[in-house]
Amino acid sequence: MATDPSEYDKAMPIVAAHLAKVERAVSRIRSSHAGQSYTKVRQALLETLQHEDTQRVVPQVVDEFARRISEEPEQLPF
Repeated sequence: MATDPSEYDKAMPIVAAHLAKVERAVSRIRSSHAGQSYTKVRQALLETLQHEDTQRVVPQVVDEFARRISEEPEQLPF
C-alpha cells in the first residue's frame, strides 16, 4: 500500500507536537520523582501525560519511562 508523500508532510508537525508534549511530561516527572517507587512514578507520569493531552502513549513506553525514572538516583534540591 503506497502512501502519498504529502500525507507524511501533513502528519509530521502533528507527530512532532505530540512528541514534544511527551518529552515535557517525562522531563517534569524525572525532575520531581527520580528515585521514587515505580508505582508512584508511573501514576504521576500517567497524570502528567493526561494533563498534557497525550493519553495515547503505548503502555509499554509509559512503563519503560517509569522504570527508568524510578531507578535514577533521587535528585537533591541544590
